[in-house]
Amino acid sequence: MNDQLSERIQRSRRGFSKSQRAIAGYLQDHPEEVAFMTASRLGATVGVSESTVVRFATEIGYSGYPAMQQAVQEMIRNKLTSLQRLEMTSRNIPPDKLLEAALGQDIDILRRTRENMDTQAFYQAVDALEKSKRVFVLGAGSSLALATFLAHYLRLVFDNVQLVEATSETAILQQMVRVNDGDAIIAISFPRYSRKAAKALRYASSRGMTAIAITDSPLSPLAEGASHLLLARSDMVSFVDSLVGPLSVINALIVTVAIRKKPEVAEALRRLETIWEEYGEYEKVEEGGR
Repeated sequence: MNDQLSERIQRSRRGFSKSQRAIAGYLQDHPEEVAFMTASRLGATVGVSESTVVRFATEIGYSGYPAMQQAVQEMIRNKLTSLQRLEMTSRNIPPDKLLEAALGQDIDILRRTRENMDTQAFYQAVDALEKSKRVFVLGAGSSLALATFLAHYLRLVFDNVQLVEATSETAILQQMVRVNDGDAIIAISFPRYSRKAAKALRYASSRGMTAIAITDSPLSPLAEGASHLLLARSDMVSFVDSLVGPLSVINALIVTVAIRKKPEVAEALRRLETIWEEYGEYEKVEEGGR
């Protein structure tokens, strides 16, 4: 069990009622079930009321049941296989509630990302990135989609942006063999964390690069090699990782750096618009849909 959650339970155990001991026991034995249970369902499972479950969460130091459940979800995310995630979703969320659950979870992720964002850390990362000569972007697994998106737009801001091919640790380091302290790397990873991304950040840091990590926790393995740490929430939606939080942070990063380098970016966009117009890159849509 997650050390912090387990410690909270142990600290409060002496004062537990019989009902609270039942909740604690079920939580410790079946965290993968509790991660997706409502407070009322957990109460029904262990034979106590919903209000008793909510009081249990506050008794061990959480603001409420949702906060405790988030701690449980974070605890199991890095341990469960994709198949186990899918099985849990099918057991705990009715099929006709999946859309509502997915959208609601994404809204909550964005809210928590905004509330927990370290504004000073964000702008310090922007300051360092703005001065970089070359920018390397790395993401493995589901984070590759975020890395590709980020690299695409950063190429409008910087002259030299490389999307690192994360096929192996050796391949990553070969692409970074000539880096120096004038370069920057942005590595993105969420549970289950990429070992390759963590090692790449440590290597970048050893070469004096600006090393920016976009991840979900100071305890993430990427944090060790990062000179700048940008935290965003990312939770499970079945076997899918919800990445709306980090995508929103990436959007803010792109826009902020672009505004800092507005003259260069504006000139690049003017040239691109001319090319797109000349070669008919985009379909024109007339007013009224005609």
